[in-house]
Amino acid sequence: MAQHTREIDDLLMYFILLESFPVGAHTVEAGRLCFMSEEAYVQHVASDHPSPHCLRVNVLGENNATEVDVNVLHPLSTNQAALLLAVKNSAERLNCFLERGLLEHALLAKVGQHVLAEHEQSIYPALIHFIGNISDNCILPPVYFGVELEGDGEGKGQNSGSHKDTAFFKCKKNSGLFLPFNKIIFTGPLPYSDVSASFAKTDVISPVKSGDKVAFYVENTLKRGLVMATSNPGSDSCVEVLMEDGPIDDVLKIPLVSVMKEEAPPSELHTDSVLHGKSPISHSTSNGEQKKEDIDQRHLEVNSMVQIQYNERDLVYGTIRWLGHLPEIEDLMAGVELEDGKGYTDGTLKNHQYFSCTPKQGIFVKLKACKPDPRFLPKMNSLPMSLDPSTNSLCVAASHKIMEKVPPLHGGAAVEMLKGRMKGIQGHCNSCYMDAALFSLFSCSSVLDSLLFKPSSITDGHIQRILREEIVNPLRRIGYVPASSVMMLRQQLKQESQCDSFTTSEKDPEEFLNLIVHRILGMEPLLKLCSKDQSVQASYCYQIFIEKQQTLTIPNVQQLLEHSFHHSNLKLAEVPSCFIIQMPRFGKDYKMFSKIIPSLELDITDLLQDSPRECVVCGALATKECSECFKDKVLSESGLKHYCDVCAKQVHSHHKRRTHRLTSLQIPVGVQQGQTLAQVPRETLDLFAVLCIETSHYVSFVKYGPEKGSWMFFDSMADRYGDENGYNIPEVSLCPEVAIYLASPVKELASQNPRDMKGVAKRLFCDAYMYLYQSKSMALYK
Repeated sequence: MAQHTREIDDLLMYFILLESFPVGAHTVEAGRLCFMSEEAYVQHVASDHPSPHCLRVNVLGENNATEVDVNVLHPLSTNQAALLLAVKNSAERLNCFLERGLLEHALLAKVGQHVLAEHEQSIYPALIHFIGNISDNCILPPVYFGVELEGDGEGKGQNSGSHKDTAFFKCKKNSGLFLPFNKIIFTGPLPYSDVSASFAKTDVISPVKSGDKVAFYVENTLKRGLVMATSNPGSDSCVEVLMEDGPIDDVLKIPLVSVMKEEAPPSELHTDSVLHGKSPISHSTSNGEQKKEDIDQRHLEVNSMVQIQYNERDLVYGTIRWLGHLPEIEDLMAGVELEDGKGYTDGTLKNHQYFSCTPKQGIFVKLKACKPDPRFLPKMNSLPMSLDPSTNSLCVAASHKIMEKVPPLHGGAAVEMLKGRMKGIQGHCNSCYMDAALFSLFSCSSVLDSLLFKPSSITDGHIQRILREEIVNPLRRIGYVPASSVMMLRQQLKQESQCDSFTTSEKDPEEFLNLIVHRILGMEPLLKLCSKDQSVQASYCYQIFIEKQQTLTIPNVQQLLEHSFHHSNLKLAEVPSCFIIQMPRFGKDYKMFSKIIPSLELDITDLLQDSPRECVVCGALATKECSECFKDKVLSESGLKHYCDVCAKQVHSHHKRRTHRLTSLQIPVGVQQGQTLAQVPRETLDLFAVLCIETSHYVSFVKYGPEKGSWMFFDSMADRYGDENGYNIPEVSLCPEVAIYLASPVKELASQNPRDMKGVAKRLFCDAYMYLYQSKSMALYK
C-alpha cells in the first residue's frame, strides 16, 4: 500500500482486541487496536514474567499501558492495522477483521483498480486513485482509499482529490471521496499477488492449453482426453475435451478445476509401487539422499492441514490423507482431502483405494505444492509463550497436529474458527440429529468433556477415541468435521446397539445421547430426581410434562420447568453439572406452545431438595412449602411458594387457603430456624445451547460468549453441492438478532408474526426441542 506522508514505525507490533475488558472506571471495547514494541515483546517472552499469559500493551487512544490477556489479542500486520484504523466504530472494525475476505482484497488493491464505492446509502462505480494516509498520526496513520466516482456517481462526491488543502490526486469536480476499506466493494476474485505468482511455479495443476492430455472423473470413473479449446480465465473457466477412444465428435465441456493435466498417464501407474500408511518409507535417489527428508524438511505428514494453489486464481485447503511415491514421478506425492468440492476422486486412482474421502473431494498432488495451512499456524492468542533454555528461542507446538486434548472455543476464537461455509459438522444421510447434538455439546462447552477421557473398555474405548479424536478435537482445532468421521461413529453405534438404522435413519437426539452416554460409555447420570416418596430417579435428560396452562401464552423455560416439577411433584437431589431439558412437544409436529422464550439463566434454588429457602412474605428462613399456592399470583409472581412458620399461619388463615396442605421443609445443616436470610445463595445454571427441529430437520443455536448477541446458528445441511452423488455443505453463521427478541416484552413477542422475525430467530423461539444448561461450578467436579 502506498504511504503518502510518512513511514510507519515497523518496530511496533499491533493487535486487535477480540473481547471487551474493563480498565479503571471504563471499558475498552472489542475492536480497539493495541500496540507494543517488538523489543518489549521479546523481553517479555525471554524473562520470567509474573504474568506470562498477559502482554502489557498500549491501546490506541488511551494514555496508559495496561496488562491484557493474550487470548483476547489477535496480532495484525502493520498494513492490516492501518486499514482497520480507518474504520472509526470499534464494533464495525471487529466485524471487518472477522470478515477476512474484504480485508484481504483491500491489502492487495492497487491504484487504477475499478471498484464499487458506498456513499450516502448508494453504490456507485469508482476508480481508485490513491491508497494511503491523509493525516498525521504519531503512532499509526490510518489508510484510506481515494476514489473517483463514475457513472451515476459523477459529481456526487465531496472533493476533487484534496483533503484539508492538500492534493492527494486529481479527478473531476466533486467526484472524489476518501473512504475506509469497508466502504469499498472489490469486485471479482482476489488480485493476483507477487507472492501467489511465485508459489504458482509449483502449481498442482499446470494451466492447460489446447493439445494437452488431461484426466478427469465422471461418476467416479477415470476418463482421459485431449484439450481442444479453453475458455477465458475465471472462476467458471471450462475446457472442451475430446474423449479418448471415443467418436471423433465426442467432445465434453468440463470445468477447469475438475481436470488434471497428465504428467504420468494413469494407465501406466503400478499399484504395487505405491506407499501406504501414516509414515512414508524412505526412497533412495541417485545421490543417496532419501525422499523422506522432503517431509521432514517441510514438517508435513498425514493429517497435516495444507493450502494448495489450485490454479492462477484459486487457493484450496485440505488435509493430507496419504503420502507416497508413484512410478515415473520423481517427486513425493500427497493424497489430499479438500474442504470443498474441487477434487476429482474419493481417494481412488485406477481402481485402487489409496485413502478414503467424500466423492469429488480428494486430489493427488506433489507434496512440494502443499504449504501449511496459514489459518492454523501458531498464533500468539492461542499458543502459550515460553522460552526453550537449550536454544534460547521461542517454543510453539506444531499447529497442524491435532492435539489429544483441545479446549472448547470461546468468544472471538469461536467466531474465527467456526463461522462460515464448510464449517461445523458435515451432514450426511439423516445425520442432522447427531450433528446438531455434538456441535451443541462440544463446540463451545466442556461440561461433558469427562466423557471423552474417562476409563473405558477396549470396545467402548474405540468409540470414545472416535468421538474425541475424529469429531470433538477437529471441531475445536480446525472448525470442521467431515461426514466420514461422523459415519465412523454411527457405524460403531450400529454394532453396539444391534440397530441397523443408526447409519441410515433419522433418530431423536435423546436416543443418541442415552445410547452413547449411558449404555456404551457408562457415564454417571446427569440428573438425580427425588419423587414424593423420597425415592431417587436417575436420568440423562428431563422431559417437560405439563398441563395446558391458559396463563402461559408464551412461557419461558424457567416457568415450564417449575410447572413441570410442581405437576410431577419432583425435586432435584443435587445440582446437575449439565441439565438437558426437552420441551413439551410430541413427535415432530405437535407443539404445546407456539413460542417459548429461552431463559438465559435457570434458577434451580427452589427446585433442590435440601436448599435453604426464603419466606415469600418476610424473607426469613422458610420452613413450609405449599404446592396449592403455586398458582396464587397475589403473594408472588413466582410459582413455588415457601413460608416461615409465622407467615404460613397468617397466609393460610384466609378462608380461600384454609384447606391447603403444607409440607415441611428440611432445614439445611448449619442454618438456624428463624434466621433471616438477607441474601439466599442462589443456584443457577447457564444456557449454552438449544437444539431445534422443523420439518424433521435438526439445527442448533450455541451461546459462544458472554455478550448478549454472542449467538451462532449451525446447520449441518445448510446447502448441497451436486445431486445424489454430491455432498452437503454445513454452515455456521452469527445471529446477534436473537438478543433483540430476548430483550423484547412478552406482549410484543406474542403479537410478533414468526415470518417477520429477523434472521434465524424464528427457529429459536418457535422450533425449540431441547435446551442445554450447565453449572460452571459443578462442572469442575464431574
